[in-house]
Formats: sequence, C-alpha cells, structure tokens
Amino acid sequence: MDNETSTGHVTRKAVLRAALAAGIAAPAVLMGVPALARTLTTGETAPALTPECDDGDDPTVPQTEGPYFKPNSPLRTSLLESGTAGVRLTVSGYVFGLACRPIAGALLDFWQADTNGAYDNTGFRFRGHQFTDAQGAFRLSTIVPGLYPGRTRHLHVKVQAPGRPVLTTQLYFPGEPRNNTDSIFDARLLMNVRDAGAAKEAAFDFVLNVPQDPGPSPTATATTAPPGGSWAVGTTYRAGDRVTYGGPAYVCLQAHTGQAGWEPPNVPALWRAL
Repeated sequence: MDNETSTGHVTRKAVLRAALAAGIAAPAVLMGVPALARTLTTGETAPALTPECDDGDDPTVPQTEGPYFKPNSPLRTSLLESGTAGVRLTVSGYVFGLACRPIAGALLDFWQADTNGAYDNTGFRFRGHQFTDAQGAFRLSTIVPGLYPGRTRHLHVKVQAPGRPVLTTQLYFPGEPRNNTDSIFDARLLMNVRDAGAAKEAAFDFVLNVPQDPGPSPTATATTAPPGGSWAVGTTYRAGDRVTYGGPAYVCLQAHTGQAGWEPPNVPALWRAL
C-alpha cells in the first residue's frame, strides 16, 4: 500500500505527503531526515538521511533515449553561456536508492533542445553532466527548452549510481498543452515547477533501483482507515475539476485519466490541495 504498512501503521513518507498536501511543515517524527526536493525552500539545508521507502515506491520510470544523445558531454552544472536566449530554468532535487537514502556521487547527464526546439548535434550546447553531492543533491542551471514537432516540452537525462546500471529517462513540465498528445509523455515524470520572477524553478527526485540498508525507523506511528473520497482510478479529469481523497479536497491542474499511484497527494503536479 502507498499509505499504510501491513500492520496498519502510516509510513513516514505518507505522513510527509499528507503534510505537503495540507501545506504544513513535516511532523516531528520526520525531523532529521531531508524533505523531498519539492518541499525545500530557499535557505533550507538538507539533513543527512531521508524517509525510508517502506511504502513500496517504484524506481523512477525509464524512457527512450531519443535520437539526439551524445556521449562525452562537459562536466558542468550550468548549461548557460554568454548571450544564451530563453527563459532561465533551475532544476534541483535528490537521487535516492530503494531505501530512500541519498546516493552521493551519482552521475546525471542532461541534454535538451534550445529555445527554438533545436539540438546541437555538432557541439555540446545544452549538454552537460554533473555528480550529486554528499547529500545526494544536484542542481542544474539551464533554460526552458523549446518545442519541436511531435513532442511536448521536456529534458533528457541519464542517471547512474556508482557501479550500477544507467537510468535513461525524460522530465516534463506541468500545464503543457502537448502533454495530452505526446505519446511518450508520462505524468510520473512531471517536475514541480514554479515561477521565480522572470525565471522558473523546478524540482524532481530520482529513485534508482539500488538496494540499500533501511533507514532509521520512525519514533512514532499512527493508525488510519483506508482513504476514501470521490477520486477514482479510470476517471477522466479536466483542469478545474474538484475531488476529495482521504478527507482533503483537491483541484485538478492538468487534464488526465486517474491511475493507481496518481492519487492527489502523490502527484502535486496534477492536483493542488484546496
């Protein structure tokens, strides 16, 4: 289950998600573990450990590499150059293993289209790789990629823990009209994006298929009944539709069809708490 263990105890990640949906700080039982990337605010420092993944979360889903990948990209955290055109974008987050513990030294290789939707296939503009720090964090400075025929707006990335297989996937932007027509688009890969003046800030956390020892157990537990409400798998939702789930009410941010794992508290890019 996503919200409960087999003993009926609420998992720490479920408590964190509920706090996020309600717009409040994480409960005291989560102190000493870093928030997910989407919960961090300016000036916050991520502590050493993360909530254990004891609720069956799957690793980040892979996607096609596409035709424009090039090996041997430069080592850099900024893809911006003098005179770079486009809306500035900062992407940050963490790389976790299966126990939700951070992975230091994980490789992230990013590539994308420029503001006109073109890839640099002769040089390395808008291409670069970096490594996570000791807390498993990464940060990329770039621009919002342009559109080109057949695709919605997206970033490409390869992620690899030291000595482990490579995850190749793509990251998407909420609210893009082409999300509904792009056959490759997957809502599980939506970033959380917000305006930052004339620029944008995005957050995404990767979970790699890397076995890890479990993190520390919670110091307190609670019991709960299975969530109820009007949200349902298989229902087609439009932007502006309202549902309830587990008590709180939510408004739909982007048209989609409900699927298991896309419950409102789990996908803030699709649902906002009222």
